[in-house]
Amino acid sequence: KLFFTDYGNAAKVERCDMDGMNRTWIVDSKIEQPTALALDLINKYVYWVDIYLDSVEVVDYQGRKRQTIIKGRQIRHLCGLVVFENYLYTINSNDLSVLRINRYNGTDVQSLARLDNAKEIRVYQKRTQTAVRSHACEVDPYGMLGGCSHICLLSSNYKARTCRCRTGFILGSDGRSCK
Repeated sequence: KLFFTDYGNAAKVERCDMDGMNRTWIVDSKIEQPTALALDLINKYVYWVDIYLDSVEVVDYQGRKRQTIIKGRQIRHLCGLVVFENYLYTINSNDLSVLRINRYNGTDVQSLARLDNAKEIRVYQKRTQTAVRSHACEVDPYGMLGGCSHICLLSSNYKARTCRCRTGFILGSDGRSCK
């Protein structure tokens, strides 16, 4: 799945398959300007920062079990968000500090460091990397990803795929080749 935020005409948190199909709103009320987004891949939760409401909230992948983690001036100007173990990590764009927030109750907010210039944060740790299994976009015997001549996108699960073409090309009737 692909998760993303939008605060154009109607603010929302959405998800879709990797090929763009099955687009679903998972949060569309009591939300103004969702920016940073982070996933708990193990427990299937979506966290986001709303910079207008000065809040960090969470829902499950279906948009249920919504909770406010923390709200108020203390977390104004947040950008970037990542989940690791019991904490959320984010950047305060006002003073460029890295903040750590307890993701279960919003307590224990700590400034860990100051950076010269940062707008995003990531955690790279072996336990956060999901195991790769065989999937529909693997290279076929002819060297094409998923048998697609241009672009292979995973679909509703790792066994399904959709072929797409680069700009200026159209997908052939076989659903794989681009002309």
